[in-house]
Amino acid sequence: MNPRHIEVIAAELSLRESQVAAAAELLEGDATVPFIARYRKEATDSLDEVALLSIRDRLVRLADLDRRREAVLGSLRERDLLSDELREKIEAAQTMTQLEDLYLPYRPKRRTRATMAREKGLAPLAELLTAAAREGSDLDPVEAARPFVDAGKGVDDVETALAGARDIIAEAASEDARARNGLRLLFVRRARIRSSVAKGKEEEGAKYRDYFDWSEPARQAPSHRILALFRGEKEGVLSLSLQPDAEEGIRILEGLFVKGSGLAAQEVRKAVADGYVRLAAPSMETELRGALKRKADVEAVAVFARNVREILMASPLGQKRLLAVDPGIRTGCKIVVLDGQGKLLATDVVYVVGRKETSEAARRVLDLAERHTVEAVAVGNGTGGREAEAFFRSLGLPGDPPVVLVNESGASIYSASEAAREEFPDQDLTVRGAVSIGRRLQDPLAELVKIDPKSIGVGQYQHDVDQKLLRSSLDDVVLSCVNAVGVEVNTASRQLLSRVSGLGETLAGNIVAYREANGPFRGRSELKKVSRLGPKAFEQAAGFLRVSGGEEPLDGSAVHPESYPIVRRMAQDQSCSVGDLLADGKRRASIDLGRYVTEKTGLPTLKDILAELEKPGRDPRATFESAVFDAEVKELEDLRAGMILPGVVTNVTAFGAFVDVGVHQDGLVHVSRLCDRFVADPASVVRPGQSVTVAVVDVDLPRRRISLSMKKADLSPV
Repeated sequence: MNPRHIEVIAAELSLRESQVAAAAELLEGDATVPFIARYRKEATDSLDEVALLSIRDRLVRLADLDRRREAVLGSLRERDLLSDELREKIEAAQTMTQLEDLYLPYRPKRRTRATMAREKGLAPLAELLTAAAREGSDLDPVEAARPFVDAGKGVDDVETALAGARDIIAEAASEDARARNGLRLLFVRRARIRSSVAKGKEEEGAKYRDYFDWSEPARQAPSHRILALFRGEKEGVLSLSLQPDAEEGIRILEGLFVKGSGLAAQEVRKAVADGYVRLAAPSMETELRGALKRKADVEAVAVFARNVREILMASPLGQKRLLAVDPGIRTGCKIVVLDGQGKLLATDVVYVVGRKETSEAARRVLDLAERHTVEAVAVGNGTGGREAEAFFRSLGLPGDPPVVLVNESGASIYSASEAAREEFPDQDLTVRGAVSIGRRLQDPLAELVKIDPKSIGVGQYQHDVDQKLLRSSLDDVVLSCVNAVGVEVNTASRQLLSRVSGLGETLAGNIVAYREANGPFRGRSELKKVSRLGPKAFEQAAGFLRVSGGEEPLDGSAVHPESYPIVRRMAQDQSCSVGDLLADGKRRASIDLGRYVTEKTGLPTLKDILAELEKPGRDPRATFESAVFDAEVKELEDLRAGMILPGVVTNVTAFGAFVDVGVHQDGLVHVSRLCDRFVADPASVVRPGQSVTVAVVDVDLPRRRISLSMKKADLSPV
């Protein structure tokens, strides 16, 4: 643990160094962020997951900087280029950009015009001209260049010598750390991003029509537009440039290298102008592109991660027996019946659209529902989903179970996955898809962890952003959600168990294997018998794993086994059992937490324990509510401007929210139409899965685009 890193991070995040040091020590010991946030509050003074993730990520970046610093120093030492002054500057560099600027003049490079000029012995001439321009002397460049004319070296005349010297000056100016700092600020503050359509791409790139002649300050461009422009350029539809006015950049270099107005100064002025246009500006543009892309990536990934969290934490229906439907028109609807734990009980195929056999389909569905006492119906929202939903609602199923339209994004990914093949080797893709749709209704989190989060369909340019950043962020979200809810060890899938703090694929597989060989776990302590699940993994995982109905009542709660002795002391002091303490609110209310504070366990943990005793194993997710679409609206052609419709938010982006109104094509509520006030962040108004009421503003049938509004004025009947 580097003390300097701790100091830097504490200052950046406005935290105490002791907090950062404690978090860093725990992270270095392979503790997960959910574990630290939940069970090590005393060590970090209750840092939350957001702060811990920031500390973790910053530690990684600072370690990367140190590794790069050592590589640079090593390279300079090997080539005998490391002066004491340069070493001090490199060791003081606080960012990768500062470090690379210092290294740039010494970086091994391919042969350039400047290196060829140096090979011809023109470096001293370049130094003479540079010194004269800086000092404002009256040096005559022509006379200064005559001694360097040497036909044997390829310097045939004075002009050739001066041209070579200018090439050396141009490269030196473009690589000067002070110059690059000044130009970097200029590009950040003044560069404009300009786009135009590539020749002959007008029709092919119609979706980029808005950007065929576009210009705006680069620093003001929102992340979604940056990513759209870069994608258009990558596809060959758009041509982009990101530069400020060239004269401003040239003036910055002249201010650093030219003080006088003599003949030597004129030579240097020409050199730095060339250095800016040919070398510095393209380099700065590349750097600005990278910075804008990184910023856009971070914002887009944050939007995606936030949406994924909302989807994963969506309300579960719970352990209900249900009938799940993978809808289809030509191939029929694949129907499965699942028990409360998601176990497949029965399958069938019925045709409910455009067929005379609907009466037969109704008979078979009613028979299935009655035999298995179906408590709910889950219908996928794909092709034929609305028609299937209407059919099942019309049947009058026994007990009048709710019919719920379920977002099936990614279900096909699961159907073809190794996990699905492993679980249902003898079933076809449609059966697996129907099972996944049903399980999503029972418990979205438990089912969606089986697929790549990118397949959930709530992203913003997810295929264009840094995939390593995206993967890391989504993994953090999934880990956070799974551990926030907790996992029932006796029923959880291998995929769900693998997301528990401290486990992973191997230990999750070992838990499932032990469960299959020995029957259900009778308590958390039995986890220690699982192959390769040692003390460290047990410490990390135990608090997030639930064993309900066992001999130890605390095993079904989020109380960590390390805190069981404290709870037993509480029960003993109340002259009751732990079970009595869980059941009796009066006894819990009389507990004086101050009596149980120790050096290791403080009030934050004790308050968590008491809250957990009140509702052991509580699910933090909201109560399930079903959304219902307008029965008269099923196709895009059914929509008309002015309609007021119920809908469900499917995706939230930086520019607005997409809403499903039941026509197989999501509509966009632009950020300007989300509500009657100014909205900076759409996520402050809506979230994925939220039921909303929208007004149809416009329907573009050829482009299959729907414009919607949630403003009160648009929702008011005329």
